[in-house]
Formats: sequence, structure tokens, C-alpha cells
Amino acid sequence: MNPYEASQKTESLCRLAPVIPVLVVDDANIAQPLAEALIKGGLTVLEVTLRTPSALQVISEMAKVQGGVVGAGTITKASDVTDAINAGAQFGVSPGSTDDILEACEQKKLPILPGAATSTEIMKLFNLGFSVQKFFPAEAVGGQSALKAIGGPLPHVKFCPTGGITYQNAKSYLQLQNTLCVGGSWVAPQNLIENKKTLQNWLRFPPEIYQTLQDLCSHEFIETIKSITGIKNLYPDYGLHGGGLH
Repeated sequence: MNPYEASQKTESLCRLAPVIPVLVVDDANIAQPLAEALIKGGLTVLEVTLRTPSALQVISEMAKVQGGVVGAGTITKASDVTDAINAGAQFGVSPGSTDDILEACEQKKLPILPGAATSTEIMKLFNLGFSVQKFFPAEAVGGQSALKAIGGPLPHVKFCPTGGITYQNAKSYLQLQNTLCVGGSWVAPQNLIENKKTLQNWLRFPPEIYQTLQDLCSHEFIETIKSITGIKNLYPDYGLHGGGLH
């Protein structure tokens, strides 16, 4: 799979939903129900970061869920590509781009969303044939204004910005012409999905998070999260009910 073919594939994935959940999961036992909840909520493309010992097992479990596309994030070396494919990943995401990673993805035929942070990095990837890239770390390197400025001289490159994307700024990124989707961890925060007890801490967050989840997630998402946690009312003080994507 050459870079042009990889970008065709990643572009099609990025257009499936406005947000790609960036997932850090320690417990493989919740992988399938979590994937089911996200997919039913309309978020069908899932990125499982290779940041935990169980990440590859999580990918394997999530890959069993119908209707979703599961990829491996935080690919930092060539061996990660082989491991991700063996686990069932259908695409890869890297925070940066090295020759070893790009060559491994081409040889193993894994579509890659390569990371770039500067105009020089973006141009190098584009000259190789990567017209769809990950803009990372988005907020730290200038955020929406930087991405908009890059679109002037480089209008043919499209992005999935990640890094500092929140429920507060996601829509502003999505309004940019060179943004296909955004990646973010706020949809399923690690402290929400680890176990039943930590959900209580998540419920103490500002009500804006609940409103954003309502915008992003369907009723099925909310009901599945309830079944995972055993909590009857996710929104005790705000009266919110799952809506959003269908």
C-alpha cells in the first residue's frame, strides 16, 4: 500500500464521523462493551493508543465488534506496526513520522495517519504522497489559527488534529476547510471507563461535558454506559438525555 493509497483509505475513515475517540484502556474486559457503546453512538472509528500493557488485547477485543473500524494509535516504532496488524488493527496513527514507520506500513499494507507539527514536516509527507495527516500536538503548536494558516499554501493536505482537542474547541476545528475530523479523549475519559468507582469522579466535571456528550452520542451510547457502570442516572443534576449522532 503506497502513501497515495493509504491517504485514500484514511480520508474515507476520517469522513465517517466528526470525532475519532482516542482511547487509553487498561482493562481489556471492558473493550467490547465500550466499543459497542461508541459505535452505537455514531462514533464508528476508534483509536486505541498503544500506551497500556493491554492495548493490543483491547484492539483484538474491539475488532470483534461489528460496525466499527479499530486502529492503533501512538505507533512509535516499526515493530508496533506488526503488533497492531496481528491484533486486528485496520489503520495506524503516529504522533510523528519516521522512515522506519512509513516503510513498515507500506510493506505491511497498514493505512497510516502520519503525524506532523510543522509546515516542513507536512510538506515532506505530502511530497511522499500523504495528503491526509494527523496534526499533532494541535493546541501546543498553534491550534486552529496555525492549521488555518497552513491551509493557505498547502490547500491539498487534509488533517485530523489531535492534542488538546476538547468539547469546547472541537467544533471550531471542524469548521476549517482542511479539517476532516478531530481526535479526542474527552468522549470516553480514562477515569470514566476504568471501573465503576472512578465514574463518580467523572460525574463531578462541569455540566458542559454532559451537554457535549448529548450532542455527540445517541441514546444507545448512554444506555450502554449505564449498563457498564451500573449507575442509573448519568445526569442526576442536569436532566440531560442522550441524543446527537444517529
